[in-house]
Formats: sequence, structure tokens, C-alpha cells
Amino acid sequence: TPPQPSPVHRGGSHSCTIIDVGHTRPRDLAIEVPPVPLEAVMSNDCWELIYNQLAALIQQHRTTLVFVNTRRMAERLARHLSERLGKEAVAAHHGSLAKEQRLDAEQRLKRGDLKVLVATASLELGIDIGDVDLVCQLGSPRSIAAFLQRAGRSGHAVNGTPKARLFPTTRDDLIECTALLDCVRRGELDALILPPQPLDVLAQQIVAEVACQEWNEDALYTLVCRAHPYRALPRESFDAIVRMLAEGFTTRRGARAAYIHRDAVHKQLRARRGARLTAITSGGAIPDTADYLVVLEPQATVIGSVHEDFAVESMAGDIFQLGNTSYRILRVERDRLRVEDAHGVPPSIPFWLGEAPGRSNELSLGVSRLREEIAVHIDDGNALHWLVHDLGLNEAAAQQLADYLTKAKAALGVLPTQQTLVFERFFDESGGTQLVIHTPYGSRINRAWGLALRKRFCRQFNFELQAAATEDAIVLSLSTSHSFPLEEVARYLHSNSAEQVLIQALLDAPLFPARWRWNAVTALALPRFLGGKKVPPQLQRMKSEDLLATVFPDQVACQENIVGEREIPDHPLVNQTLHDCLREAMDVDGLLRILRGLEDGSVEVVARDLTAPSPLAAEVLNAAPYAFLDDAPLEERRTRIVSTHRDNDADDLGKLDADAIAAVRAEAWPDVRHADEMHEALSVLGFVTASEAADNQGWEGWLQALAKAQRATRLQLLPTAPEAASTAVWIAAEKLPLWQALQPDATPQPPIAVPAEYATAWTRDDALLELIRGRLVGLGPVTEASLARALAVGSDEVALALTRLQSEGYVIQGLFTPAASETEWCERHLLARIHRYTIGRLRREIEPVSRRDLMRFLFEWQHLAPNARLSGPEALPAVLTQLEGYEAAAGAWEAELLPARIQDYSTHWLDEQCRAGRISWNRLRASGGGSGGPIRATPIVLLPRRNMAVWASMARADNLQDSLISSRSQAVADALASHGALFFDELIDATRLLRTELEDALGELVAAGRVTADSFAGLRALLLPAAKRDAHRHRKLRRNMLSGIEDAGRWSLLRPSAQPSSAKDDGERIEHIARSLLQRYGVVFWKLLEREAPWLPTWRELLRVYHRLEARGEIRGGRFVEGLIGEQFALPEAIGQLRNVRQREPEGQLICLSGCDPLNLVGTVLSGDRLPALIGTRVLYEDGVAVAALVANKPQWLIESDAVQHQRWRNALLRRAGHDAGLDAVGLSMRR
Repeated sequence: TPPQPSPVHRGGSHSCTIIDVGHTRPRDLAIEVPPVPLEAVMSNDCWELIYNQLAALIQQHRTTLVFVNTRRMAERLARHLSERLGKEAVAAHHGSLAKEQRLDAEQRLKRGDLKVLVATASLELGIDIGDVDLVCQLGSPRSIAAFLQRAGRSGHAVNGTPKARLFPTTRDDLIECTALLDCVRRGELDALILPPQPLDVLAQQIVAEVACQEWNEDALYTLVCRAHPYRALPRESFDAIVRMLAEGFTTRRGARAAYIHRDAVHKQLRARRGARLTAITSGGAIPDTADYLVVLEPQATVIGSVHEDFAVESMAGDIFQLGNTSYRILRVERDRLRVEDAHGVPPSIPFWLGEAPGRSNELSLGVSRLREEIAVHIDDGNALHWLVHDLGLNEAAAQQLADYLTKAKAALGVLPTQQTLVFERFFDESGGTQLVIHTPYGSRINRAWGLALRKRFCRQFNFELQAAATEDAIVLSLSTSHSFPLEEVARYLHSNSAEQVLIQALLDAPLFPARWRWNAVTALALPRFLGGKKVPPQLQRMKSEDLLATVFPDQVACQENIVGEREIPDHPLVNQTLHDCLREAMDVDGLLRILRGLEDGSVEVVARDLTAPSPLAAEVLNAAPYAFLDDAPLEERRTRIVSTHRDNDADDLGKLDADAIAAVRAEAWPDVRHADEMHEALSVLGFVTASEAADNQGWEGWLQALAKAQRATRLQLLPTAPEAASTAVWIAAEKLPLWQALQPDATPQPPIAVPAEYATAWTRDDALLELIRGRLVGLGPVTEASLARALAVGSDEVALALTRLQSEGYVIQGLFTPAASETEWCERHLLARIHRYTIGRLRREIEPVSRRDLMRFLFEWQHLAPNARLSGPEALPAVLTQLEGYEAAAGAWEAELLPARIQDYSTHWLDEQCRAGRISWNRLRASGGGSGGPIRATPIVLLPRRNMAVWASMARADNLQDSLISSRSQAVADALASHGALFFDELIDATRLLRTELEDALGELVAAGRVTADSFAGLRALLLPAAKRDAHRHRKLRRNMLSGIEDAGRWSLLRPSAQPSSAKDDGERIEHIARSLLQRYGVVFWKLLEREAPWLPTWRELLRVYHRLEARGEIRGGRFVEGLIGEQFALPEAIGQLRNVRQREPEGQLICLSGCDPLNLVGTVLSGDRLPALIGTRVLYEDGVAVAALVANKPQWLIESDAVQHQRWRNALLRRAGHDAGLDAVGLSMRR
């Protein structure tokens, strides 16, 4: 616990001993993450997964409290939980609901009528809400104490244990939540910071005291100093407040806000008329918000409030939600919305504007400490183990956190902490750069630093920057005119002057006028009520601006009339407003400590120039509007044009692609075709050396022609420095004055005259600067020594000129080429082009395709497209390999799936594969009961026999309980257990069952996942109804074909593996399944798992395998399909096929599939409602778009079209022969 001042230090007269008895209450605290990795911004799909996780937890507990950080999120979450749990089980609770609404929600929770109550901090303190089993916190609460207080709402029984779950919403939020649990585990708390001597509150208290009785100034000052916040109040500040209250303010409407009579001779204070009424009606220190009341008609009941901006933007008839109830707006009035119950019509969610809570210093220290510790374990290779066993994270959260920070460390070289700051710079798509400063000090310090840096950049480069600050980073969006060594940014602010710079920056920020209005209202300079009515917020803002103009005229004056910095008046309210802005909303003292640390070296700086933003930069690039430090709207932010990628490796600008550098150099160097272009090249580049002219075909001839025309000449340069060497250059006549200033002794051959308009005198330094400027346009990355050799000057002169160009933003220095060992310089637009080529090379290769093209690719990949279908018995093993592990209805395999992929499929091909021991069929997940035989919908898999144990162990890992079976089935199972595998007639003898009884018993055992047979013929026979089996058997006998149940071969029990699996075995099984999914789809992502069996490994487990395969180079990771969240992986051969599909035009091809097919992706990968995976269900695709479906023998149109198209689709769904040449007759022909 942070040390708190004792009563003695707070001005008390008695000593006090604080005793810590060491009691710690056990707590059940954990982090929950969705099954897909978190990103910098939560997608709607990821939100849906979190809603589902919350709903599942709520259903497992009797009562649940869910805390969120904003009122809008409370309403949004309440609505989504209502859709899952029922409206009557969910309620919202926040400060913009009327107290009657909040009380009703509290009472319903106490009575047990509610399953869950979604609340903001309004339910955090001091309210009895009864027994709560579980507390969930959505997003970090930004402080340790707030989380402990909220978690402590649960487990109030005598032996109860508080139980809370944290749901991080972003990757950085996951770090903060982990640090929060670590701080709780260590027993840490946030320090309580009391506002020191708030002068606005003092003014209000003085008015209230004097309104009650007459006071002597000295006596009142003594009374005030007895209060702890004012124990060190200077008498000068007290006198200034008294003088302000006595004299008031002179505004355009005359004197205002004078509340006391001051007898300066006798030092007596007496109340003016109206002082008591103002103190009573306008007292209080909570700032007013510009909210509109929401009044329910016809009851005329106030049910809450919405923000002014939302109310003004609304219209009569709009539907919005408040307190988990929909309301329709009847009328928008001056200060209220009149509404009626909308009876559950889908609403919009209102918004409220306010200051975002900043992270506490103690939690920021915890985040820094976590980064320091995990960096050590990343280097040791045991970060995941440390997170799970030492910090107590579950494996899912630990895996995501370890992966995220490992990638961040690889990109930046270090993890930013409070002792090691990282300055990161990279190009955006406009050619400008983004500067990200990773500072995990919390938003209060970062906002101060960001505002001050923005002001410093504005003064130095004469350019208004866009900037934003979050809890862990600051971003400055730089234009193409900014160029500087990255390390210098740490020295742009000095601890001696930073506060004054910040004050000037603060005066331009919206924070200052807002805090000024709050303080003026608290100090009673702007009464809340006048004439018995509340002052409208619009009028209050205008009065606040008038008052500010009276006290601080420079703040509202035209900036063109102000020379230098604005002068800050010594006024109590101005001083208090600056204090609130600098030390409450921000932390200028913390900023000054950091700057001193940078100056004395105790805080280290690491500078990194990257080709793309690091993983840690993603969140600040996508910062919410409340993090902005300027007034540019969201749609105009330069950070929105930054392209972020999943693969952020540690490729800095020193590891730019060599091919990209070569390509840009080739593009930048002039491509001369005639004499005029040769002259233009000389004008742009400033000169070309004799060796360069000789190396480029045709140049010497064109140069001689220009020399003959007196447009160019050749100079033999004399060395002007000891290390320089003589060289010859060709120059244009227009550039001769520059060379005369640089090389006055050089003689042009042939002699030429300078055109009159170019005959300008140049200094040597300026001439060298302009020549280097032109030279850099055609070279790309180049060293100082190379430039010095070409110009025959010293390297120190070149270095000075390059530094001047850098200050103009023209060049950037660094190590750019892969083999560079000394500093290189590159014109910034050429470097931006190299950067784009580097990151665009792979992007061009694997440009994401639409979901429509994905389906077209999958039809070809799985041999469903007419031109991709296979034929012959040798095709069956290839198809079964693709479908390995896929569960489909037993009746669909030979009726739909296999004929759809093999155009001349014959049933005896599958029987031969089974009898040869290559393929085995089985139901992997046992059913819960023992009724009847295996219906056509029984899920069956066809697997290579050697891989059966892999899939069976995975399917039965969480389903070990045997299903219940009938006595006849048990007899058959006992016979197989006693005698081993038996033929059908041997089973009849062993069990003494009738033939039909044995068939039913075998069917029940198949449905229970207990038996299989040597051939598929047995299952094929059992699929027939009992009444048809005899007739079917006699027809088979007449045809002399082996497809009856007697031809199934031996029946045998499926036995689970007797050997316990090791971690290595589990890893091998998961890798095999991961590879099988890649073989099935070519491209995999988490959405595809929704179409697979529920017992497959989780996406988190598969991700580890795919990352490992990607690192080996066996597969590729990237963004292959657009519009899908999470990581995607593809086989190398699938990428080329995807690209080819995208390039082909649609052909109007119709493909009809069974609902059991793995490519029935409607409602999962594709939009729309899910179609049941039943044999009778069919889905029709036209050029990859799902257009129609057949459900319960009724056509459904998935997209709108005309009657002719509908009839065409109906024919395709019903598979009527000859209806359309473009439709492949799937499943119509199957040779027996």
C-alpha cells in the first residue's frame, strides 16, 4: 500500500499508529479472452464472441454484476445481453438514469428478478444490492482501487470468496489487466491524492460563511486554515479571493458576482443581498453537464438524461435506448426530450461526452514492471510458463500476451518501460512520417508531453501537427517537411522551460475553457440558477467566455494582434484553472521528472526507424477522439492512412528490401533519349561526372552536342580539401554560377556564357547546398564520402550542407542499404517510395480476395467446380484425404459428398478401400442415448485407419462417459468384447438374436460410436429402413452384388487408447489436425472452425501450430480474404490459385451443394442465417454467391432477383436435368 501521511503531518495534534494485521481475503480473479486474438480495435465479430462468453458466465451464476467504463457501453452491452438472456433478466444502471430507474434496478437485483445488472461506477460504492455471485469488468478500470472495490461486490457471504473476471478489449488492455492482477497479488493500492487548496471551492465557502454571519478577515482565514486542504494557504491567495468576491467582475453587462461587502478599514466581511440565495441554489463542486432530460409521456415521468449533442442531432420519430428500454422521440424541446415507449423496436444507442479516466500512477508502474519482467523471460524462452505459473493467467490469455509482446520486442529491439523509452518513426501512405513515443506513464503525463511537443514542433517547423496521447504512447503526425535525427526529439523539451511551453499549448486546447467554466461555476462567478430557473448550458458557455474575456483578455483575443507569448494574469480563478489543467487533468510534475531523467541519463532512449508500425503502435494510431490533442476530426486524421499489418518484424530502415532500393535508384536516375532530355538531366541533377557520362550509352554524344550549342560545358574540378581528389563534371550553362562560387579556379571547356537571368551571385555554402540538393534527386541512399568525391570537396562541408537540408525536411539519414556500415542520406520522397516498394512487394503477391472469390476458389480446391471434378477409382483417396476428420451425416457421404467431387463415383470403390484397411468409418463423438439405428443424419467420419487414434482421442477427450444402450445392444457389445471381431452370421450365433434384432442392435451401437465394420457396406445396409431391407436384400441377391449387411465383413468394437497421452503426443495430434484443415480448405482462419466439429482443437491451439509452420516456411501467413478478423494462413500452392481465381471473370456458374457439405458456409464465413446441415437441405451458389437454398423442401431466396432468375434457381435446387448448362448435376449419377 502506498505510504499515506499520518495525522501529525496533516496538521493533527495527536500521534497515531497504523496497524496492519496482515489479513488478506482470498479472491478468485482471472482474465477472460475471446478465442480469437485481440487486436488494436475490436471488430464486431470479436464483440459477439465476448458477449457470448459473458452470457455463458452469467448463466452459470445466480446473480452477476457487469461493470463498464462508459454509459454508452452500459446501454450497448445491456441490449446484447438481453438478446441472449431475455429482456427481463438484464438491466442497466448508470448516472444518466433517473434515481427511480436506478433504485428499481437495484431492488430487482436484490429480489433475484435479474440475472445481470450492467453498471458504470454508479454502482461501485455505498449501495446495498444484495448477494452477487460474480463480477465481470469489461475493459480495464484504470485503477487498482476501483477494480478491488468492484470485485468486492461479490462473495458477501460469511465464507464467500469474491469472484471477478476481467475482459480486456484490446491487446494493450490485456497488458494493463495483467498488470492490474499482478498489483493486486502484490497487495498494492493507488495513492489517494487530495486537491491542494482549491481556490474555487474556497470562494464558494467564503460566500456561504459570510452569508450566515459577519466575519473578521483574520478570524475567517484562521478558520479556513484549520481545514486540511487549506493548511498551507498563503494569506495572499486568501486576500485575492476575498477581493474578487467583494469587487466582482466588470463585464459588458456591468459588475457581476460581487457577493460580500468588505470593510477594509476594520477587516470585516458582510454578505450582499442575494449572497445567501446564490450559495444555497448554486453551491456544490460537481461540474454541470449539458444534458437534456428525457421525459416519458403521458406519465410526464423523468426517466434519465442524454447529452446535449445527441439531443440536438435527434429528430421526432427516432428510436433510442435508455435503461435497456426503447423509446420513440415525440418532441425535442429546449432542455428535454419528450418520448414514448417504443415497445421493443430496435433502437440506436445514445452517447454522452466526458473526460476519459486516466490510468493511476501505481497501475502505470505495474504495466512498466510487467514489461520489464516479461522481456527477461522472452529472452529466456519461458515467457508463457512464467505468465501461467507465476502470474496465474490462464493459458489462453498468457498465450496472447506472450505472442503480442514477443512480436513487439522483435520489432523494437526492447520493450518500452518507464526507464527505457522508445521513439519510433515510420512512413505513412502520403509520404509523411508518424512519430510514436512509447511512454507507459499513463495518459495524464502523456497528454502533457504530447501538447508541449506539439507546440515545440509548431514553433520549430511552422506547421500545426496532429497529435494524440493514450496511456502508453504519444503519436505526432509529421508532414513531408519534417526531417530530423530521431534521437533529438528527446531533447526538444527542457525541464527548465517545459512548463511554460505547456501552458502556452494548453491555452489553445479545449481543456482550458471547459475547466475555466467549471471553476467559475463552483466559485459562484457564474450562478447555476437565475430567477428560480436553471441557466441553459448554451447561455452558461457564452457567459463563461465573456467572463474569461474580462479576466484574461489575451485568451480570447485575435492572435494576429498578440506579439510573442500570451501573458497570464495573476487572478485566483485563472491560477486555479491552470492548476487543474496542469496537475489534475495532466501531470506536469511527472513530465518534468521524466525530462530531468532524460537530461541526467537515468531514463534511456531507444530510437527506431521502421518500415511499418510496430505492434505497440497500433493502438495509438487507432486512438479514440478523446485522446486527440488537436481539433482535427476523426475522418481527417493522418494516422488513418497508416497501413498496419499483422507481420510486423524487426525490419528497420537499415533492412529495406535491396530490390526496392535498386528499383527506386533506377527510376530516379534520368532516362535520356535526346539532347534536350540530357540538358534537363543536367539541370535537375546539377551535374554528371565524366565517368557517369561514359557509363550511360549515348550520353557523351548528347553532351558534346550541348557543348557545341553553348548549352553545356565540362569542368575539371580541383580538390578543395586534403582528402578530395580531382574529377571532371559536365554542367548546364544555367548551373555555371553555382560552380563558379564552389570552384572559382575551374575553367569551363569549352568556354560558355551564363544566361542573363541566371547570372546570380552565390555564396560557397549556398552553392554547395543547392548542388547536393539536386544530386540527391537522382541517387537514392548515398554516403557523405560519395557526394564529397563527386564534388571534389571535403566531407565536413558535405555534412554541414546535409544537416541544413535535414532541418528543411528534405533528406533523412540512416542505414538504409542492407550492407551499409556508415550513415547514408536519402531524399525523403525517394525513401518513402523505397518504403512503399518494400512493404508492397508481398502485399501485391497476396492481395486479399473477396469472399465471393474465396468460394470460387474453394469449389475448385475441393473439386466441386465442373472443370475441377475428378474421375476414376484413384480419385477417391485424394478426396477422402481432403475430407479427413470432417463429420457429415451418414446418408450424405455416398448420396452427396463423394459424387459431388467424383463424377463417376461407384460404391464398391469405398468398400475396397475399407476392406484393404486404408479407410475406416466411425462415429467419433458418442451420442447420449440408445434409441434405434443410425438414422441418415448420424455424423460419421471417413478416416485413414492409421490416423483413427489421432481423431478419436481428440473427440473423446472431453466425452469419456459411455452412452446408455439397450440390453440387446449390450449383448452384442459383450459378444464382441469376448470373441473379438465377428462376422454378421457369427454375431447371430453368439447373441441368439433375430436378424432384424441384430441389425437394430448394430445400428444402435454405430449411433453410440461403439462399433465399426471392415466395409462401408454394413453401414450402407443399416441406413435403409427396416421394412425395405428384405426387399432390398433379395434384389441384391438376384443381381449377385456384394452390398448387403452380410458383405460388411467383420464387426468390431472401437477401443480407446490404453496409453496415456503425453504433451508431445497432444502436440503431434493438434499439428496433424491443423495440417488436415489446411488440406481441406487451402486457406484457414478462425471462422472456418464454426463449420467443423465442436471437438476440434481451439483456434488458439491451432494458431501455435500455424505460427510454427509459418516460421519453417511451410505455409504463409497474411491477409488472404478481406473482411475477416484474426490471422489467416494458406498453403503456398493455394495462394497462386487464389490469385488466378481473382483474375478470372465470373461465368454465371451454378453449383448446388448439400447442407452437409463442408462448403455450406452460409451464416459463418458468408453473411446470412445459418442453413441446417441436413441431408435434405441444399444451398445454391452462382459464381461464389449463395443465391438460394432448399430447406424442408421449400426454396428460399437468399438474394433478390426477378421471376425468371428465381425459376432458374428453383430448377437448380431441385436438380432438374437439362435446366441450365451452367449447373453441374451434383449427385444425380452414382454407379452401383
